[in-house]
Amino acid sequence: MTPEQSVEPIHQEGIGRPDQLERLWTPYRMAYIRGESKPGDSSAEQCPFCRVPTLDDEAGLVVHRGELCYVVLNLYPYASGHVMVCPYRHIANYTETTVEEAAEMAALTKSAVETLKHVSSPEGFNIGMNQGVAGGAGIAAHLHQHVVPRWVGDQNFMPIIGHTKTLPELLGDTRRLLADAWT
Repeated sequence: MTPEQSVEPIHQEGIGRPDQLERLWTPYRMAYIRGESKPGDSSAEQCPFCRVPTLDDEAGLVVHRGELCYVVLNLYPYASGHVMVCPYRHIANYTETTVEEAAEMAALTKSAVETLKHVSSPEGFNIGMNQGVAGGAGIAAHLHQHVVPRWVGDQNFMPIIGHTKTLPELLGDTRRLLADAWT
């Protein structure tokens, strides 16, 4: 049998055996996977997380500023209120944090959760860091921890089928609401 004969066509009706897997195609994610619109290098000069603190809070979507770290809204949120806790210092890995930076990141993460609970009553949270490109970090050169409020059914078919993410309020309004309620 030749290699061509061993490939079972799955798109022709009545030919081949289906693998029983459903597929949800998300071609719009290729821009993210290819790294489009990301800084071209890992230098602090090109880093959006280094640039954000130089802006005023409203323009940079900064929710809260600490001594060593700050909290900023995600520009491409998974859900309304998706924030990130970032050290001011340009470091890529959690193991590079000082004891003080790690402690402030933890404290700001707790405050973010409490503030989000107070403001929008989420039913759960995703909290975590993606380390390195292979680990899923969108901007791998600058450490950041995600705090994502979640509600049952918040990630429905709309992003996949309709290529639409439904966010009930503007980022600026979310930033103002969280900043005003910061605990």
